[in-house]
Amino acid sequence: MSERLRVVLADDHELVLEGLRALLANEPDLEVVGTATDGAGLLTAVKRYQPDVAVLDLQMPTLDGASCLAEIRRRGLPVRVLVLTAFSDGESVQSALEGGADGLALKTAPPRQTIEAIRQVGQGYLVFPSAARKWLRGHQRDLGPDLSAREKEVLELVAKGLTNTQLAEALSLSENTVKFHLQNIFQKLGVSNRTEAAGVYFRTRGTGAQPIADSR
Repeated sequence: MSERLRVVLADDHELVLEGLRALLANEPDLEVVGTATDGAGLLTAVKRYQPDVAVLDLQMPTLDGASCLAEIRRRGLPVRVLVLTAFSDGESVQSALEGGADGLALKTAPPRQTIEAIRQVGQGYLVFPSAARKWLRGHQRDLGPDLSAREKEVLELVAKGLTNTQLAEALSLSENTVKFHLQNIFQKLGVSNRTEAAGVYFRTRGTGAQPIADSR
């Protein structure tokens, strides 16, 4: 990742779009490389500019935010996604999580929180506001019988941001054994990486977001 985080913004309200771009212009570590006012424009901008972070609204014409997110993940585009929405309801939270978003921020939050959410998502964190975490706590689900007790331990530590080396040390395992457990966890949960696995953990256990390491 470059020293400056490259950001693409997508929102069908130009006032929101321009306001956010003006805010980010004052941040020396953030650079807005493209904007879009609908879902199709966002996908074009992500492909063209290859940003580190895409910030998108859930409600947009042509393709809504959830559909854009699904398409980004389907294509395997290497971009982290922050959903920026005016709604903190369960449907919005669930849509962001199940779509594989790296974070969710509220338009009603102070601008500084939104800027920090973009920065944190760009640095590999899963970011969800307190309102979303409150909803998650009320909708906890079991991780399921498919995961062994050891795999659940590994997943919990992955969700806390531990690297493979730290996992091995914490559980008194070799790194190869940790990798073996991670491969099994990914397969059983139907995910392809640590961020997605941690998203499942947060969704089922209702815990707060933690940094996710990129190492595999």
